[in-house]
Amino acid sequence: MKKIGVVLSGCGVRDGSEIHEAVFTLLAIDRQGAEAVCMAPNSDFPVTDHLAMQESGEKRNALVESARIARGNIRDIAAVKAGELDAIIFPGGFGAAKNLCDFAMKGAAAAVHPQVSRLLKEMAAAGKPIGAICIAPVLIAAVLGKESAPTVTIGNDAGTASEIEKTGAKHQDCPVTEFVVDAKNKLVTTPAYMLANRISEAYEGIDKCVREVIKLI
Repeated sequence: MKKIGVVLSGCGVRDGSEIHEAVFTLLAIDRQGAEAVCMAPNSDFPVTDHLAMQESGEKRNALVESARIARGNIRDIAAVKAGELDAIIFPGGFGAAKNLCDFAMKGAAAAVHPQVSRLLKEMAAAGKPIGAICIAPVLIAAVLGKESAPTVTIGNDAGTASEIEKTGAKHQDCPVTEFVVDAKNKLVTTPAYMLANRISEAYEGIDKCVREVIKLI
């Protein structure tokens, strides 16, 4: 059975993984007859109150919070090697741009969590497929932009696209229910909630993205 890494960043759109995107990714992997291997960094992050939509002043652990989505079946990303996986996918949510890297604050100058960067580089070096959803393609750009000039999409937001291109990556506009393939780098990206107005739109793009990632194995 093919093993697909799913890198989570917490639990909730404003400070972690976007829950719909994460669940749709897990569902699509299962429907393709593959096995999801959930993981997250063992590090703390500032919490956003998702009712008031403002920071609460507390901190939580990304691995502990991500375990909510994974029903406890999750690993510390530091212990995961590329040799264990056939592909890897990054759901979106602000956690991808705040906890896995700091693109949300620093744009093209973003620093990436060292274990996330390590595993992503290992996967790329091994020629294994990589998927990224919603805002998560900024993470790919931050890690691989200068090395391989990957082509990604976050939909059509001009400001974010401009910062992506400053990393050396290329941005391609894409509608919500579609995806962009960079065949050379075995990279598949889709806009999801960067553009989605309905949950079904996010699902359609993510399902196609996951299918394409698995086809590239």
